[in-house]
Amino acid sequence: MRRLLVHIVLFSFSYLATAQSNDGFLAQSQTTEKQVEDYFLKTVDFDQYKIHLKTLTQKPHVAGSKANEEVRDYMANVMKNAGLKVELYPYDIYMSKNPGSSLIELVTPIREPLNQQEFILEGDAYSSSADLWKGWNAYSGSGDVTAEVVYANYGTKEDFEKLKELGVSVKGKIVLARYGQNFRGYKAKFAEENGAAGLIIYTDPADSGFTKGLVYPEGVYSNESAIQRGSVLTEEFTGDPLTPYEPALPLDGKKKIKRLDPKDTNMHTIPVTPIGYGSAQKILGLMSGKVVPEGWQGGLPFTYRLDGGDELKLRLMVDQKRDFVRVHNVVGTIKGTEYPDEWIILGCHYDAWGYGATDPNSGTAMLLGLSESLGKLAKEGKGPKRSILIAHWDAEEHGVIGSAEWVEQMKDELNAKAVAYLNFDGGVSGKKFGASASPTLKKVLVEASKEVNYPETEKTVYEVWKGDKDAPKIGNLGGGSDHIGFYMHVGVPSLSGGTSGPTLYHTNYDSFGFYEKFVDPSFKMGPMVEQLVGIMTLRLANAEIIPYDVKRYATDLKLHFEKATAGVKSFDTNFEGFDLVDSSLVKLEEVAARFETRLTTVLNNGSLSKNEINSINSKMLALEKSFIDSKGMYYGDWYKSLYASTDPFSGYASWMLPGIEYEISLKSSDRLEEWDMRYSKAIDNLSSKINVLISELN
Repeated sequence: MRRLLVHIVLFSFSYLATAQSNDGFLAQSQTTEKQVEDYFLKTVDFDQYKIHLKTLTQKPHVAGSKANEEVRDYMANVMKNAGLKVELYPYDIYMSKNPGSSLIELVTPIREPLNQQEFILEGDAYSSSADLWKGWNAYSGSGDVTAEVVYANYGTKEDFEKLKELGVSVKGKIVLARYGQNFRGYKAKFAEENGAAGLIIYTDPADSGFTKGLVYPEGVYSNESAIQRGSVLTEEFTGDPLTPYEPALPLDGKKKIKRLDPKDTNMHTIPVTPIGYGSAQKILGLMSGKVVPEGWQGGLPFTYRLDGGDELKLRLMVDQKRDFVRVHNVVGTIKGTEYPDEWIILGCHYDAWGYGATDPNSGTAMLLGLSESLGKLAKEGKGPKRSILIAHWDAEEHGVIGSAEWVEQMKDELNAKAVAYLNFDGGVSGKKFGASASPTLKKVLVEASKEVNYPETEKTVYEVWKGDKDAPKIGNLGGGSDHIGFYMHVGVPSLSGGTSGPTLYHTNYDSFGFYEKFVDPSFKMGPMVEQLVGIMTLRLANAEIIPYDVKRYATDLKLHFEKATAGVKSFDTNFEGFDLVDSSLVKLEEVAARFETRLTTVLNNGSLSKNEINSINSKMLALEKSFIDSKGMYYGDWYKSLYASTDPFSGYASWMLPGIEYEISLKSSDRLEEWDMRYSKAIDNLSSKINVLISELN
């Protein structure tokens, strides 16, 4: 589902350029760590990435399919052979297992069925597979409607409000909306809330198509038949729609989980399905209503109009069954030699809409290679001090389900043990490195990037990444992938990153052939990402003191509150600011600086007993939990983090200080005093925890 890197808010931090690379290590441990890292870099087998990617993408493998079970077994065997302890975590998810049946046809003024599947292309053997399905949106409602058509641009909340302003009603009509600007599930949500009878979503050539450049198979952009699949599940929580807060454990298991009645959920009831712009052109070209407002014109060669009037009728039929489907997470563990109950967790999902070469299995293949490399280290007696868990999530494409269920199942252990979650959904999808992260992990990421060579250059990843800037840009985590449960529900510091580039997102063309031709013909980017991720993981696993950048909290929070204050003042000119928070931030900045100074002194000049290390690290794990609020957000109390959340109106974008951001979206000042108190309390809690750490270091 990898959309988050497109929707992150980016900042540049100049101090990162000079940060030391030995954070968290006692002086006497640094030489040993350098030797381990050098050995690791040489251990990475550059040929394995291509082998794994080709094997993983032999067949289309949607969650719940036999082909996906074959991928599951392959991953488990690779990790077992590498020496990892492998566990399967099964769940019974209420979901759409396949497209069912569907059709779209023009009824008047002409009768014509419209294409719903990618063309078979000469020279692309992958495109002719009988295992490929037509375009579909999982969790669509079922129905058969014939109605007039309304064009709703991107189908955002603002777009539907604009239609009302223009006097165009969608009630009882079929809405046609283009992909982009928000999560497709919200297009369905807003269409249904406004009374639409159905929804068709298409990829416009202005967003990916001939107006951008050469289309597939000549180039990397969508041809007229390319169709973006995807889930439209939109609940006020992430995961299985019937088991909020509880893991969807197997129905035949010992522990019984109470499940909601499907009628009591927010699953959509209207039919929803996607098409390519070749089919959309046949609909839009017959429209004769008002000309669209500024910004709504797409890339097809005619003037777009808002509706087709009563002369244009369209039939949309979707019959898509939902039932319980068994899915499996696959988790391999390298047990820590000294601190086995502290976990570094790495993950990527493995289910795909088709072959899934870029999304997600470029990340899957990279993690399999990393499993083998870290396994070799462990066999050589150079195993990590903390445990490293490498997780492959199932049913992510249906709504970030597998990882969310695991987080709910393992919540108590994660609260006690999880140091970090590192996510690599589609982690090697091109040649441009980027990442978004929680404050505490930004520094360790940047420092690791300085140790790895960028292929076919004389530069490091860091140098290529930052370009002509003083320092690289790192974003803030939003929605769209498996970090959500870890970061936004239980407060585990998280990161999502990798290399990006050309992709035929969620189409049947995202195959090994496409990857080999356009994404990375040399197959060197996968091993490069593996090396970078490995260095970062080893530092998190081996440092005596968990190498969180504690000072980053104050720096980032000041930026976020400056932006939030400006956002409130844009509609409330009487607002003077968050006074309690401002006072709390002054204290946080001071205590964080004292902590860093004291920690540096201890690491460079002192020594710590194992008991002292354990005590300090247990308190380090609690820092991020300062932002986990039991009351949660007003738009969905499953989202507990006061620090970050996915945007509940777009589904992808990052919301920093989401409690306040929600009030800004509503243009409301009613709860700002409450949020000033809640945020101030969280920041003071964080400062108190840091003060305790200082006393221990003294």
